[in-house]
Amino acid sequence: MGDLGTVSLILMIICILAVCVFEFVNGFHDTANAVATVIYTGTLQPVQAVVWAGVWNFIGVCLGGVTVAMGIVKLLPLADMMSLGLSANIAMIFAILIAAIFWNIYTWYFGIPCSSSHTLFGSLIGVGIAFQLMHGGDGPNWVKVGETLMSLLISPTVGFALAIVLMYIFRLIFKKNEKLFHAPAKGSKPPIWIRLFLIATCTGVSYSHGSNDGQKGVGLMMIILMMFMPMQFALNTNDFEQGSFASKVFTVGKSFKLTECEASVANIEAQLATSGNTSFSKEIKELKEKMEVLKTEDNGKNRFQLRKKIQKLTKNMGEEFKKVDAFKDKAALKAMKAEIKSLSEYTDWAPVWVIIVISLSLGIGTMIGWKRIVVTIGEKIGKTHLTYAQGMVAELMAASTIQLSTWLGKPVSTTHILSSAIAGTMVAGNGVKNLQPETIKNIGIAWVLTLPVTILVSGGLYWLFSFFV
Repeated sequence: MGDLGTVSLILMIICILAVCVFEFVNGFHDTANAVATVIYTGTLQPVQAVVWAGVWNFIGVCLGGVTVAMGIVKLLPLADMMSLGLSANIAMIFAILIAAIFWNIYTWYFGIPCSSSHTLFGSLIGVGIAFQLMHGGDGPNWVKVGETLMSLLISPTVGFALAIVLMYIFRLIFKKNEKLFHAPAKGSKPPIWIRLFLIATCTGVSYSHGSNDGQKGVGLMMIILMMFMPMQFALNTNDFEQGSFASKVFTVGKSFKLTECEASVANIEAQLATSGNTSFSKEIKELKEKMEVLKTEDNGKNRFQLRKKIQKLTKNMGEEFKKVDAFKDKAALKAMKAEIKSLSEYTDWAPVWVIIVISLSLGIGTMIGWKRIVVTIGEKIGKTHLTYAQGMVAELMAASTIQLSTWLGKPVSTTHILSSAIAGTMVAGNGVKNLQPETIKNIGIAWVLTLPVTILVSGGLYWLFSFFV
């Protein structure tokens, strides 16, 4: 922290707290996705449901890894943005956070199931476009933007379609158990096996939400830390071979294992030579040059440049590995994959304390503010009350779809997946006429407006703030 002046340190703390607020809002905004079915079927009392969901959201963030988080980080041209200085980057960070928090709270207040993922995604694109228009250079990573947009578009469609199919399968399997397909009587509790199934699916959605949505908060936090303290966070400075557990979790270090990084690059170069592959000579040469520069001039800007070159090599080689028979020597291929994985750990990382802070923010937020969205999901998507079977199917589809997306490293919207799955179960029962047009219209309008609104708000705020920095 010593590299920062008092004002910069205060601003960084404010930004970190703002990320915690965003994740807290994300928690209470998205709580209903997990608890609506267990509350409306009488499986759990509201307080029990939200506390249970909060705990599993916390666990999901802790165990979910950082693949989705790094996808968020890679949306912005951080290396180019570093050239503007800290003041311009602070303006960018505040623009992202204010736009994202504003739209989340606005839609929550009116009880509209809107995606926190879309909100953050749009806010990041907005400042990326504004940066490019104002300063030139690279804008948003449009390849990554396209991949993320596709995952956000496809996942609700998958949830809707598979929920319809699974409802028909449920009807075939449990056709003698009509109780499953009727709305629960007011004040009654479902049979124990149905309760256990619904609690299990609620747990799955909560864990999946934490492992996917929580990572977006981790990614946002890493953007802030890299902007304020690039020496400590642009490259992995963790040393897990020395020191106590507390020092590994809470210490902020500067030391970067350049020697080990050089060894990995040398091994990759040797294996490529053995395979007779010269496709990556340019990337390796550029990477080695940046490592030499870092030896004589170790600063934040050069660390960002090295980070960029490492990401370029690992991305290009990763794509080459997917090609059939790209490398004839299977032993060399296995060795290179191990070294590429090792190199990726220098750029794709997050300190343990960041994950814990985001986990707590999301988990606590999950326990608050659930009622507005629960009412929409439980009562207003379909014209009939949610049945046991519909609750089970919707949450089963949501949990499995989100978990698959997390495994693939793709950010998705828990809100849109679950609301689409519930709509699918309603359609499976009595066709499209079983949906409430007004609610579907409101969800659709929010879905369409979220990206353009957050892009315009965050980009406009970044432009406005730039006059004061």
